[in-house]
Amino acid sequence: MSSLPALARQQRGVALFVSLMLLIVTTLLGVAGIRSVSLEEKMAANSFDRNLAFQAAEAALREAEKYAEDNKPTPSYTDSTANSCPTNPNVINNCTNGICPKADSDCTPRWESASGFTGWTNASASLGTLAGNAPQYFIEYLGSEFQCTDGGASDPKNCKRYRITARSNPGTGRATVMLQSIYATN
Repeated sequence: MSSLPALARQQRGVALFVSLMLLIVTTLLGVAGIRSVSLEEKMAANSFDRNLAFQAAEAALREAEKYAEDNKPTPSYTDSTANSCPTNPNVINNCTNGICPKADSDCTPRWESASGFTGWTNASASLGTLAGNAPQYFIEYLGSEFQCTDGGASDPKNCKRYRITARSNPGTGRATVMLQSIYATN
């Protein structure tokens, strides 16, 4: 029985060391789990924000298409810079009632203009305060020299075409989505 105290003297502090190691491993696993959950939460929030922005931009796009269908607008002016890319803000922003003249495909798009495009129209369609500011759109008149058919009719006729650009405008630091469609009316 005298060997028991000798054995206890040899193992002094081992239980403390093992328990501290297990505590460190458990803490590291907990921290890694929290970081993983935090990252997944951020990804889910960004995905939700992008979906709201997409829905807002799509609502503005549909509103602009309805406006084009109901009004079939034609700009009452011509673009005097048809053969060159405009740099003057007055030319870039020469939109009337949300209708802009046809842009040259070789030029910088209006919304990327260094002088700033201000021809956006606020859409009345909104997803509430979750989506941020009202989505916006503008319509570019592409002309009426396009051929189209009327629901299967054999005689082609001229129809008007519009390029509609819509964007969500949620605010700084939030997902922004821009959509375009080509819309034809007769």
